[in-house]
Amino acid sequence: MRGQTSKMKLAKEQTTQAIALCCLLIMGGLALAGPSGVLAWSENSRLLDERQKELLVLTDQREELRNRVALLNPNNVDPDIAGELVRRNLNVVHPDEMVMLLH
Repeated sequence: MRGQTSKMKLAKEQTTQAIALCCLLIMGGLALAGPSGVLAWSENSRLLDERQKELLVLTDQREELRNRVALLNPNNVDPDIAGELVRRNLNVVHPDEMVMLLH
């Protein structure tokens, strides 16, 4: 009787250890190859660099637009900007002007 009890305890311990080992292997695999694991860090770093460059470009564009909005203030419109908008949107030119499109 005593032999069967120790065999059952041994089998239970082995099962518990096997489950614990499986859990540790799964956690180790996720730490290595998971979405936020070691292997994903280089990809995330590359994406971060790309997004930072894109952010710089968008920030420059926003500053240009902010400047144009300030120049188009209804209380004090810049004559050069107003002339540029009229010529571009209405195709209005003086007879002695020559239009050169730069693309």
